[in-house]
Amino acid sequence: MTIRLSRAALSELPDGVAAPKYRPSDVSPGILHFGVGNFHRAHQAVYLDDLFNAGLSRDWAIVGAGVFDSEIAAREKLKEQDFLTTVVEQDEGHLSARVTGAMTDFIVPGDASSIVARLADPAIRIVSLTITEGGYFLESATGRFNVRHPAIIADAVDLDRATTVFGFILRGLKRRRAAGTSAFTVMSCDNIPHNGEVTRHSLVGLARLADDGLADWIENHVAFPNGMVDRITPATTDRERRLLIDRFGIEDASPVFCEPFRQWVLEDRFAAGRPALEAAGVQFVEDVQPFELMKIRILNGGHAAIAYPAGLLGIEFVHEAMAEPLVSGFLQRLEQEEIIPTVPPVPGVVLGAYFQLISRRFSNPTIGDTVRRLCLDGSNRQPKFIVPTIADRLQAGNGIGGLALESALWCRYCFGTAEDGSAIEPNDPDWTRLQATARAARADPAAWLAMADIYGNVGQSPVFSAAFAASLAALWRDGVRPTLTRYLAAAA
Repeated sequence: MTIRLSRAALSELPDGVAAPKYRPSDVSPGILHFGVGNFHRAHQAVYLDDLFNAGLSRDWAIVGAGVFDSEIAAREKLKEQDFLTTVVEQDEGHLSARVTGAMTDFIVPGDASSIVARLADPAIRIVSLTITEGGYFLESATGRFNVRHPAIIADAVDLDRATTVFGFILRGLKRRRAAGTSAFTVMSCDNIPHNGEVTRHSLVGLARLADDGLADWIENHVAFPNGMVDRITPATTDRERRLLIDRFGIEDASPVFCEPFRQWVLEDRFAAGRPALEAAGVQFVEDVQPFELMKIRILNGGHAAIAYPAGLLGIEFVHEAMAEPLVSGFLQRLEQEEIIPTVPPVPGVVLGAYFQLISRRFSNPTIGDTVRRLCLDGSNRQPKFIVPTIADRLQAGNGIGGLALESALWCRYCFGTAEDGSAIEPNDPDWTRLQATARAARADPAAWLAMADIYGNVGQSPVFSAAFAASLAALWRDGVRPTLTRYLAAAA
């Protein structure tokens, strides 16, 4: 028998599927969250569900929000099942399912009056974000807030009709300030170095363009804690929906499949209180920077390292990439020789052991994480996950041969054909430019490094330019397999 997920059906869930131990009437909203994707529902919402199940912090339920029409369909799927989500954890020898109910509402994306009204509600004390690296309006090369972005200019000209995430937040804060309501905390849950500081610069930067008084008030009253989040959570496909029906008898239009591992390291800086997240396993620290740098360079940089050789070799899944000795070998050597040495000590963590944990997580055969997902949006990810490591290596006078090869593999991928000649479908918001530049770089490698918004000063380094050109030439002359084979042989 198959049960369609809903509040009414919770009492009928199959044995072994955990249900919320609280009713909708037991919890009330305290958080408004922008970006209700799989990661949020497998991470922040799960931590809160744990708290609510323990009878704690039940005035911190989530209200979802969004700004794009593309989010409307996702909202409708969740609304039809009373905003419940089935979260399935998978690993070798482990498969478990739970239904979470931490979200009580999801405002229609783009409904400005409803979103701003919720933001102005004193009950909302945290606004959290998973809007991806591209949602912060940053200049790729510098990491600074891009005041010239057309959407930011439009919001600044008429703040009362602003339509970006930061524009909506400002509208809510403007209304709270006028009403004498205390400010809320803005909490980024995205993989961006110093994500709290970046969020502050973006929000205050937009406010400065529109209303200096509001900008000053935000700087004095709004909190922006830095945080590091981690859980591998692939996109949901019909494969996962079918598995949920076959193994657990639950019909969920939008389930989330993820690994058992999860981590959240957070600075304890909040403007109007917070949930008792430490009771659910969140690690509060004075300074999150060592943890986030470790994760961004070793894990996210590691994802980039395996993504493009695997994509060029036609490998579909991440665990299959890790089973290919050339790909996993490239990851191992690159991490040990060039990436991990740039990561300062992290309290309580042995970096070598952390990398081995990452390797095991990448190799999890049950997750179904795709190589194409890892290859996505390189124009935003490379400047954050790879280029800073190159810059640090160059400044220290250390070798960058593996990092140059990683960059060359990305360039070769953006050319748009795999090793077998098959087409690589567009996989970046800036794909048209990347593909044109990659094709020019086949004859002139400097064309690729001339993308200053991505490479900045690194692209002007003679040492890096020479290594990149040599790697790209080898990839075109010999192919991916011989180039990787030669790279690994040189380590002996």
